[in-house]
Amino acid sequence: MLAAGRGNSRESSEALAALCQAYWFPVYSYARRMSASTADAQDLTQAFFAHLLEKAALAKADPERGRFRTFLLAALVNFLANERDKERAQKRGGGRPAIALDFTTGESRHQIEPAHDLTPDRLFERRWALALVEQVLEMLRAELAAGGKEGHFDQLKGALIGEMTGDDYERASEQLGISPAAAKQAAYRLRKRYRELFRLEVARTVADDSEVDDEIGRLMEILSG
Repeated sequence: MLAAGRGNSRESSEALAALCQAYWFPVYSYARRMSASTADAQDLTQAFFAHLLEKAALAKADPERGRFRTFLLAALVNFLANERDKERAQKRGGGRPAIALDFTTGESRHQIEPAHDLTPDRLFERRWALALVEQVLEMLRAELAAGGKEGHFDQLKGALIGEMTGDDYERASEQLGISPAAAKQAAYRLRKRYRELFRLEVARTVADDSEVDDEIGRLMEILSG
C-alpha cells in the first residue's frame, strides 16, 4: 500500500491502481452518504484518488502514522471538507486522468445494502472490512484457478464461513470427483490458506507486524457489529 505514495514511478502508479480497485467502494459509499447525488459521489471519488496521486498524499501514510484504514478515512474527510467550497462536482477533476472504477456495480451494491443507523464513519469502516474480505477471497480464487483448482473454490467456499453441512460436502465431492472425506480435507486447506492471505492483506495496511492481531480483532468486531 505504502508504495503507492513513493513518487511517480511505475511501481507507485501500479500500487495506486491496485489500491483504488481494492478499496474504492468504502470511499464511494462514504461520499454517497455525504452527497445527495450519485453523480456527485462518483466525481468526488474520482477526484479524491486523483488528489492522492497528484499531491503525493499517500506519502504521508508513513508506517509511523498508523493504520492505512484510519489514514484513508481522515484524508477523505479532509478532502470532502475542502471540496465543499469549490466548484460544482461536474467541474471537478478537469484534466485529471480518470481511474477505471465500476460505479454502476458500486451504486447497485449501495442501493441493496440494508438500511441502518450507522454514522458515515462507521459505514466506511464496515465497507472497508467487507472490501478487504472480498479482496482476500479474490486472491484465494485466483490462486486456486492458477493451480487448476478453481472448482475447489466454487464448491467449498461455503466452508470459509462455516456454512457447509454433511450434505454440502457430499454434493461438493460429487462435483469435484473426490470422496467426501477428501472434500472436507480440501475445505480445511482452503480455510487455512484464507486465514494466511487475510493476515497478509491486513499486514499491508498497518504500521508494524505487531499491530496485525489488533487490526484483525477490530475488523472482526466491525463485521460482527
